[in-house]
Amino acid sequence: MSFTEAVRTCLAKYFTFSGRASRPEYWWFMLFIFGMSLILGVLDGMIFGFNRVEYAPDAVQYEANGPLASLFSLAMLVPILSAGWRRMHDSGRTGLHLLYPLIVIIGVTTFMGVVAGFGPVLQGDFGTVIAGGSTLILAFAMVVFLISPLVVLWWLTRPSQPHPNKYGPPPTHIAARNE
Repeated sequence: MSFTEAVRTCLAKYFTFSGRASRPEYWWFMLFIFGMSLILGVLDGMIFGFNRVEYAPDAVQYEANGPLASLFSLAMLVPILSAGWRRMHDSGRTGLHLLYPLIVIIGVTTFMGVVAGFGPVLQGDFGTVIAGGSTLILAFAMVVFLISPLVVLWWLTRPSQPHPNKYGPPPTHIAARNE
């Protein structure tokens, strides 16, 4: 599958969360998203200007403050999720696996809120949260939180299942290659 075919396919399947998406389809589309976001970010900066943000005396960063990249990202949110969902199906997993890091974030935040109360969590006072007796559990949860995006990335890079699975037949170009 070529770059333009992948972009066209993913945009045509804007709200399609069923079926399967091959590795080339998903990763070419992600390259398109990254490239367009980069280009639109630069255009935002050129048209609307850059903000200088100082994090430390020697750490300066410039951020674009225009709407182009933000609107593009908002418009592409559903196709990104649907392509990832179909990609998980292609590797034999349910699309819910794509949301695993989000589930971990919600679980860790809820746990911290239950342990220390939501006031310190919302204020960012993690000293109070850690001072409780649940430091070991929280440390384990943070390790899971750091690893979970890597696991999802690993799943997204797995090969297509060459035969039909419970999510449907393989994408047409994968099926044609295996004949």
